[in-house]
Amino acid sequence: MKLKSLLLFLLVTFVFSMASSAVAASGTIRIAFIDPLSGGFAAVGDSASKHFKFMADKIDAEGGVLGGKSFKIIPFDNKISSKESLVQLKHAIDQGIRFITQGGGSSVAGALTEAIRKHNRRNPDKTVLYLNYAAIAPTLTEENCNFWHFRFDTHVDMKMAAITDSIKMNRNIKTVFLINQNYSMGHAVSKAAKKMLKEKRPDIKIVGDTFHPILKVKDFSPYIAKIKKSGADVVITSNWGQDMALLGKSIKESGLKADFYTFFAGNLGTTSALGASVDGLRHVVEWHENLSMEENQPADRAFFDQYQKKFSDNGKAPWSYGRIRTMMEMLVKAINKAGSTDPKAVAYALEGMEHETMYGKVLMRAQDHQLLQPLYLARFTKAENGLLERENSGYGSVTEMRIDMKDSATPSPCKMKRP
Repeated sequence: MKLKSLLLFLLVTFVFSMASSAVAASGTIRIAFIDPLSGGFAAVGDSASKHFKFMADKIDAEGGVLGGKSFKIIPFDNKISSKESLVQLKHAIDQGIRFITQGGGSSVAGALTEAIRKHNRRNPDKTVLYLNYAAIAPTLTEENCNFWHFRFDTHVDMKMAAITDSIKMNRNIKTVFLINQNYSMGHAVSKAAKKMLKEKRPDIKIVGDTFHPILKVKDFSPYIAKIKKSGADVVITSNWGQDMALLGKSIKESGLKADFYTFFAGNLGTTSALGASVDGLRHVVEWHENLSMEENQPADRAFFDQYQKKFSDNGKAPWSYGRIRTMMEMLVKAINKAGSTDPKAVAYALEGMEHETMYGKVLMRAQDHQLLQPLYLARFTKAENGLLERENSGYGSVTEMRIDMKDSATPSPCKMKRP
């Protein structure tokens, strides 16, 4: 009886071992998605996670990477907390995941970057690579640049250069009000706006420079009252997620007529919150929903339509992140070029990589791991004459100004140490 039990145990162990080996051999490449999936920023995190899943499925359907390996996105809810993000990072590393992605919040990104740097220094045989799709504080690829971090979005100064170039050309603009979330990115936006406006339009007066607590304000009407009282011609904000949607709601209810220049008005929930008040609002993006029509790219439109059918909830949550597609396509190229999923080899393969995207050629600058790409200053308008709408709002984006890749680049003081 004991012999039978021993043989059964050995058989089960063998089968389990073989099954585990088969899973490993099948080569699923896991990417830890560490972003908010609960709380006030859950809608943004959920939308981004669906973008990644869509791209993973698309790559798998096209043959995968390294001759058939597939991607799997593993979600980790960080509750938009730096502390919780480090807890989730440890869980991901303990599970053997070697690729990390995150984009919701530059404070979180800073914490992850430093933790990954320390982990990789202590564990050179178990390194991980951090792929940042949306955290845009400049310091991440400047003073605090890190070999193990790559950013696939343009940073604050690049976006602000586009906004202030537009403002510079409009001589009717005399006053500007700044309102931003009270954390690293919000302060970077305020600093960049004041510096660039002083250089390009020293006659413009900053009539407000306000910061509010992130995810704490439920009613922005007192802030809108301050903006109205200031008489500002233009408002610049980098608010995102719930804070952008609720700011939009208060704009709609107040009837405020100032022009808005934003970083993240394309985030889920903003267009629907603003309704008709979104008309004329501007946002700086690498891609928008009507770009395929403007630049006659039917393949881009077909890609957009595929996502809409699968994940958009009948148009309520549309494709928004062109850069997530770019990031995943470049990751595939880097893994194939390296012939390996080893993070260090993939990182070296990404450095200096050029890639043709649905919005033009991009370059991963080797010096600081900052993606250089074209930018579009887009304006919301009524979705007529074939224009696609966002979030079933009746309004969609049109290009007001295009900034070529070479013109969107800003110099970096990064002095990177490489392994």
